Amino acid sequence: MSGAAREQGGDAATAPLVEDVFVTDCFLIKGRLANKFQRLARMLEDYERSYLSVEDAVLASLRGPEVIRTPRVLINQNELVFAHELIDVAGDDAQRRLAANEKSVRIRGFYNGSVQMELSGNVEPGAYEPRRGNRRNYFIMTSPVVRGLDFDGNPELAILRRLSYAIVRKDKLAYIYDFSDVAR
Repeated sequence: MSGAAREQGGDAATAPLVEDVFVTDCFLIKGRLANKFQRLARMLEDYERSYLSVEDAVLASLRGPEVIRTPRVLINQNELVFAHELIDVAGDDAQRRLAANEKSVRIRGFYNGSVQMELSGNVEPGAYEPRRGNRRNYFIMTSPVVRGLDFDGNPELAILRRLSYAIVRKDKLAYIYDFSDVAR
């Protein structure tokens, strides 16, 4: 990360436009996915390279107050826990249709990495399971609630409190509590 500026606080006056949010094992990364020409969920599923190139990146530590600003960072896709697209640059309304889906179920998912993080929200029934003919690595969770992070220790993390949906990587959740299974 040559040329990256490290600082303890954020300066809103110099903040670049944030289109995309990525959460990894160590960082919340805000910026713009380079060469994005369709919805973020589709880009993540179809991306053929190992590293996502994020421009005008702000990396906020999940474990402390450190904030790193850099013109560009590469994120290994295997490190991605979940993502969110703040600005709809592709113009489709798939996320809104999913949010209106009456067949959605509530789950709690627990991340299997070094940060004890929990995601709870609504998903399509069995979205976290592999399905025959469906090799998707991600599923959509609407109205996500993120727990387990020190939101007071790093103000940059506050953005995670107001996401309308999250694009969750299936293999990053170690434990899932599916509330629809309770009725069975």
